[in-house]
Amino acid sequence: MGIRFSLAAVVALVLVSFLGGRAAGLNHFFGVTLPYIAILAFLGGVVFRTLRWARSPVPFRIPTTAGQQKSLSWIPYSRFDNPVTKAQTVGRMILEVLLFRSLFRNTKFEMQKGAKFYYQWEKWLWLAGLAFHYSFLVILIRHLRFFTEPTLFFVHDIERLDGFWQVGLPGIYMTDLIFMLAVTYLLIRRLIIPQVRYISLPQDFFPLLLIIAIGTTGILTRYFTKVDLIKVKQLVMGLISFKPVVPEGIGVVFYIHLFLVSVLFAYFPFSKLMHAGGVLLSPTRNVPNDSRIRRHINPWDYPVKVHTYAQYEDHFREKMIEAGLPVDKELDEAAVTGKD
Repeated sequence: MGIRFSLAAVVALVLVSFLGGRAAGLNHFFGVTLPYIAILAFLGGVVFRTLRWARSPVPFRIPTTAGQQKSLSWIPYSRFDNPVTKAQTVGRMILEVLLFRSLFRNTKFEMQKGAKFYYQWEKWLWLAGLAFHYSFLVILIRHLRFFTEPTLFFVHDIERLDGFWQVGLPGIYMTDLIFMLAVTYLLIRRLIIPQVRYISLPQDFFPLLLIIAIGTTGILTRYFTKVDLIKVKQLVMGLISFKPVVPEGIGVVFYIHLFLVSVLFAYFPFSKLMHAGGVLLSPTRNVPNDSRIRRHINPWDYPVKVHTYAQYEDHFREKMIEAGLPVDKELDEAAVTGKD
């Protein structure tokens, strides 16, 4: 159900942008108005969610750990899986953000051959996730050539490195292939693994299908439909300089691509894709596990009247003795006999 709904939504978006791109009177709306709306939604949503997360108090240490905690001096502990200092926590975050270390540690647990349980090596998800994110990053950097004049020097260097495997004209970028293979694997994995498919919702399928549609239209604009890149840069430079202009004859495929990118930007802050920024503010990652070293007091606690055990026993001592319950302090003989 989730995949069908998401696929229908993406197909509907493609059809809307296709019809809008073919209508001459809507080129300004799809080429200027919608990108501005998407950027405002993206910036506003990111700021809103970031501030909301930042304002959430974290009175206790709740980091997820996967190694020995620091205790006695002669017991070695895991500095990155169970950090106790800020420097170690920063190192853990760097490994998490750049190398997806927690995902690399992922193992597959299942029952096989009767009632025997097995742990298996499971690195394909980590590899696909790493390939997807880094190829996406390289593609974004390559697109900077549309936003700057003159083009930044490192953009040319990355383009030459990415397209060193020259096949035909225009040259094929490796990241285009890696990107599409990685995101396709992530989608197929959600479909063919029963446990993953069971917990997958439309908000899991929709971003993957939307990104596949964006990648497909991007490949079409570069390798098949031959979009005029000079006109595209003219449009983009007009957008970022707040002097929008819509050149004629860019092509309907480009408007589909731009529309889908705008939808992704507007959808990003309100979806699971926001984990890109949320990982930096997650108390399960960004705080040291120093509960044994320093006491953490909950700032939400407020003074309350307490009833100590000594007071409880003074109040119910007679009844406790009658019931045969042990007490810390026996009744005075006078109190028991009732004599003066």
